[in-house]
Amino acid sequence: MPPMRSTACGPWRPGSRPDVQPLLDRIRKGETILGDGAWGTMLMARGLQPGVPPETFNLSQPRVLEDIAREYVASGAQIVTSNTFGGSLLRLRQHGMEGAVDAVNRVGVEAVRRAVGDRAYVAGDVGPSGGMLKPYGDIDASEWTASVERQVGLLAGAGADLITIETMTDVNEAVLAVRAARAAAPSLPIVATMTFDRTRRGFYTVMGVSIAQAARELTDAGADVVGSNCGNGIEVMIEIAREFRAQTTAPIAIQSNAGLPERRGTALVYPEDPGYTAHRAALLADMGVSIIGGCCGTTPAHIRAIADRIGPGHPPGDPRRT
Repeated sequence: MPPMRSTACGPWRPGSRPDVQPLLDRIRKGETILGDGAWGTMLMARGLQPGVPPETFNLSQPRVLEDIAREYVASGAQIVTSNTFGGSLLRLRQHGMEGAVDAVNRVGVEAVRRAVGDRAYVAGDVGPSGGMLKPYGDIDASEWTASVERQVGLLAGAGADLITIETMTDVNEAVLAVRAARAAAPSLPIVATMTFDRTRRGFYTVMGVSIAQAARELTDAGADVVGSNCGNGIEVMIEIAREFRAQTTAPIAIQSNAGLPERRGTALVYPEDPGYTAHRAALLADMGVSIIGGCCGTTPAHIRAIADRIGPGHPPGDPRRT
């Protein structure tokens, strides 16, 4: 068991927030909670090379993680994510980093905690396996379950306040991840989000999962908050949020890209600027989306603009949203 750390509000234990209301209580009261933005975008600006796992920074440059986390919390983020999206055993094994599972996840959480202290919740981040479950691929369900249980146990042990399972496309993989997270950290809130594409039949993941199916199966598996991240800019995410609201009474999380990347010269640029993102994010808040953050291409400037527009923690109808 990790040692307790002290804060001005008394002893700190993994999963506890002595200075603020528990996250789910705040959500049930109708608060809008602001998440952070992209980590990959920020790491690439600090030298992450294409094809290199972002988690290498956990081992070589943890102070960079602290710097990014400080920028996000200073911008108004109330949830800051650990740099552990690819931190499962199965994902790290693809890069020959399976021996670093413990360190990647522990450092990922601890670096954020050092930066944000008690000013924000720390979300232990879990991404997809990087492969496909049988019978479509070669990953056994029990192998994926064990991989997530190990990762979430490490994240919780390092002090994560909640678990985010994101960018999922296979509902079976997502459900196994939610169940594994619940088993490994039964007291922590779980946010589970999937990535959808617009089709002629409506919104589906590339594995053919509808929003209705995702909402139903993720909540049945034990997710406390469901929704969507990545793959779309804010306008399409507003449509996805409306569909989630029509399909479930569960709290909803939405993290849009800053648009779809466009090639300008040799660079890929995300076109949605902070002001535009914030202006449209006000609609998400007014429809009762509980957690609003950003994904690819978003930065602390986007989060600050959203905070300025809607006010973190304010219920729908706040005058700053109009």
